[in-house]
Amino acid sequence: MSAVTGNEPHLLVVDDDERIRGLLQKFLIRNGFLVSVARDAAQARRVLAGLEFDMIVLDVMMPGEDGISLTRDLRKRSTVPVLLLTAKGETANRIEGLEAGADDYLVKPFEPKELLLRINAILRRVPQPRAAEPAPKMLHLGAVRYDMDRGELWRGDVPIRLTATEAALMRLFAAAPGAAMSRERLVADLGREDAAQERAVDVQITRLRRKIEEDPKAPRYLQTVRGEGYMLAPD
Repeated sequence: MSAVTGNEPHLLVVDDDERIRGLLQKFLIRNGFLVSVARDAAQARRVLAGLEFDMIVLDVMMPGEDGISLTRDLRKRSTVPVLLLTAKGETANRIEGLEAGADDYLVKPFEPKELLLRINAILRRVPQPRAAEPAPKMLHLGAVRYDMDRGELWRGDVPIRLTATEAALMRLFAAAPGAAMSRERLVADLGREDAAQERAVDVQITRLRRKIEEDPKAPRYLQTVRGEGYMLAPD
């Protein structure tokens, strides 16, 4: 078991299967995490009301409110990363989870090592808080501005919440404004462990456009470059 240092990421595991909850909790604790558990969405809400977490590992199929509904509601007020666990392997189910605001998904049954890799990959993408610095580097996207140093998106004085994956995409685009990036490159740079997730990238781009563009259906700043991928085109 890893030594406790006080800096361990705190995870919330939500699953209605008591055996799976216990196994995941023991496995993740052995690998250096603090772990709380909840048996359903209602209990998860009570736990989230009193504690802050670095990430939520959330089963989709639960009695009562399902994981996708809970994720969609959480996204209205929180950017805590969410990894969905689903027994459904259909593409539509995965895409529904991503559209709800999840950062990634894992189809049951899975190898514990793959879960660990996914969790660590998502946590690496979460922007770390930084001390305020003078004269921040800004990209202007109409009424929206992107602080390159902090990795923050603002509309006037109001911050725009970004999920971990959305924040990672903005960092990638901002590092090379005006340059097209292929879906393959974005999948690789996001650190996903399986390579065939280009459709998932399209979903993340759609969500990001809703936060940037005046008209997401006719994007001015996060453009599609035919045959090449996507490009950030600041003012």
